[in-house]
Amino acid sequence: MDPYRFASDVLDVAVDAQGAELISLVHARHGEMLWQAGPVWPQHAPNLFPIVGQLAGDELHHNGATYHLTRHGFARRRAFTWLERAAHGCRLELRDDEETRALYPFAFRLEIRFAVDAQTLTVTYIVRNPGSESLPASVGAHPAFRWPLAPGIAKTAHTLEFAAPEPAPIRRLADGLLKVETSPSPIAGRMLALDEALFAADAIVMDRVASRSVRYGAPGAPAIDVAWDGFRELGLWSKAGGDFLCIEPWYGYASPVGFDGPFETKPGLLHIPPGEAARLSLRIRVSDGPAG
Repeated sequence: MDPYRFASDVLDVAVDAQGAELISLVHARHGEMLWQAGPVWPQHAPNLFPIVGQLAGDELHHNGATYHLTRHGFARRRAFTWLERAAHGCRLELRDDEETRALYPFAFRLEIRFAVDAQTLTVTYIVRNPGSESLPASVGAHPAFRWPLAPGIAKTAHTLEFAAPEPAPIRRLADGLLKVETSPSPIAGRMLALDEALFAADAIVMDRVASRSVRYGAPGAPAIDVAWDGFRELGLWSKAGGDFLCIEPWYGYASPVGFDGPFETKPGLLHIPPGEAARLSLRIRVSDGPAG
């Protein structure tokens, strides 16, 4: 089935049932805001579930059994079911089945809702536990925005301005796993000057982020505000040769180097009791310039 499209007066949005992925975010004046899945990285804004990042050896251990669960989980590779398609948004759902339980032995319902209002797209994640045991899981958003945001603007002219000062050290990855040691924050007060060199050592993992929003922009370009609720961590990532910047609110992160215990004891997980649900949200606002 073709992607579903909906719009406000300002934003035109497209969502694909494959992975419940946001694949287009077109502003009426500024055009496409999302990376269009080029060969360097053939995705737009995948949804990360039931893990964020990688497990040691891609192995999940639970109740004496071992399961093979690869980086960022399986939701981005599964076809979701449409629950609703409306003029200003849509809802999709992924449920556990025989295939998911062979990788991740837990009952779950993952609903993702998209809603557009004027200049803002809101994405809501609802993780329900229909099972009889606690549901350990992580959820992550992974939108890739154009970098540069407009033609003729240098990548190094772009900045991220955080809502609060961010002095806490950052974390880095080693072969996909979270290093135990920390690194000094590259953020000066509330401002991060963007440069491809920041990502030469893979993602920046902010596991003690103080802010709940960040503004991405450059002089002469539109501005993108990304705000989140329910998520605890933030990842920033780009890849050599790719004209994109990923701003990724997460609940969870890769396994720390040296951790290989039962999955439910992995640091960073949500633990959802039977019959209950967790709700997380992401808001993306596109405006005309750096002031807002």
